[in-house]
Formats: sequence, structure tokens, C-alpha cells
Amino acid sequence: MVKQIFRFQIKAFDFLDERWESAPVSKTISNIVVAFFMAGLFIGLLSHLDIIHLGENFTAFFAIELAFNVLLIFEVLGLIFLIPKSVADSVGKQFEIISLVLLRDAFKEFGHYLGEVNWKIEFLLELLPIVSDAFGAIIIFLITGLFYRAQKHIRITKSHEEQKNFIGIKKLISIYLTLTFLALGVYDLISAYQNMQFIYSIKLFYTLLIFTDVFILLFSLRYTTKYYNLFRYSSFALATIFLRLTLSAPAYYNVLLAVIAGLMVLGVTFIYNKLLSKLPKEVEIE
Repeated sequence: MVKQIFRFQIKAFDFLDERWESAPVSKTISNIVVAFFMAGLFIGLLSHLDIIHLGENFTAFFAIELAFNVLLIFEVLGLIFLIPKSVADSVGKQFEIISLVLLRDAFKEFGHYLGEVNWKIEFLLELLPIVSDAFGAIIIFLITGLFYRAQKHIRITKSHEEQKNFIGIKKLISIYLTLTFLALGVYDLISAYQNMQFIYSIKLFYTLLIFTDVFILLFSLRYTTKYYNLFRYSSFALATIFLRLTLSAPAYYNVLLAVIAGLMVLGVTFIYNKLLSKLPKEVEIE
């Protein structure tokens, strides 16, 4: 009975994954993001004209922040669908999300300087956190690109059956993560309606990703106990912890933590590939 439930959940994941990659879904996501952007612009305009009073945060740049928040929701869903395919690619996706978060924060802060600007030293000092987020996003963008290019997907299982079971477990995890993420989204909407302030639960979700990475690491022990693989997986889990801290860290420290995490996984990947080059090559999917 339990196995049948698991098989149904895996089939449900395959059904959703196949459609997630399709062109119609991509167009739909684009249309949704654009719709929220236009709605944000309209709300910002009404607030600017004092037709409605929503506070100083609802400027024209609120539209960009809103669009980025919606885009991040779909990026996180894309991350969930990547977990069964490749742990390394899912880590790369986490860095993509962090770079978008940094860009969003930079746009958000620019919204406070739409009026007349007094170019004094105080104003320049206020711009430093924005510059930090912007250049931090660029650095993470570079690290992520290098990380993807350096990946070599090596199968850790010894047979096709073991590989199928391992992927099946990761698909089950992805299904539960999707349900949890949707539940957090509903909670955010209810909280926003009650408190008139939207609190994005991406921090909590990244905390769940930490436990997910550790679980996959521990579960992989039944297939391999090679030190190289264990260290690589462990470093990915540690990088997720750094990224989780990035989301709640103050200016400058958030970029520093993200860059440290990026350099760590990039360094581990290059070392791992160098060590693999001295072993018999296996061209398999992870």
C-alpha cells in the first residue's frame, strides 16, 4: 500500500516535471510576472498621486520588487524540480536565486531616491549597500557560470536499479518540498492580508533545503562511502547554510557570505574534478 502511494507520487512528479519544462508553461510564467509588474506600476502610480495611501514603500520601484518576488517563486519551484536530476545543478540554482535576491534588494533601495537627490557625502554613503548588492550579484553570477561549466556528473550507484531507487527518493523529497512551499505561500498571503505587509518565507525554505541536502547526503551512504563524494555532498550542504545566512545578514555581510559559499563550492568542484581525472573515467548521469 505504501509503495503504491510512493509510486503515485513519483508519477505525479514526472507529470509535473515534464510540463514544467514545456514552452507553454514558460510563456505562462512570463505573462504572470509581467502582469504583476504592471499591477505594481499601477499601484505605485496611485500611491504617488495620493489617490490611495499605502506608505512610502509603494513607489514605482515597488513594481520591480513585486515582479522579482513573483519570479523568485517560480525560480524556487524550478530548483525543486532540479533536485532529482542533479544535486550539483540544484546547488547552482540556489546561487541563481541568491543573485536575483541581491538584485531585487538593490532595486528596492533605489526606490527611496526617486525625488531630488542631494549629492553629499551622506547620500554617497547610503548608496554603498546598494552598490554592494549589485556587484555582489554580478560576482555570484560569474561564480555560478563557472560552477556549471566545471560540473562532471558521475553516477554513485552501481546498477540501474539502484540509480532508479535513488532518483525516486529524490523525487519524493521534491514532491514534499513543493507541497511545503505552496503551504508557505498560502501562509504568506494570509499574513500579508492580516498585517498589511508581505513577508517572503524564502528564509524558512532555505532552512528546509539544508535538511534536504543533509538527508540526501546520508541516504547516498547506502550507495557509496567514497570520501571524495561524501566531502563534495557535505560541502554543498554547508554552502546552503551560508546562503541561508545570506538572506538574513545585513548589508555587506550578505554579499560576503554568498561569495564565500560560491568560492567554496567552486573550489571543491575543481579539486574534485582534478582528483577524478586520475581515476578511471565514468560518463554517467548523477
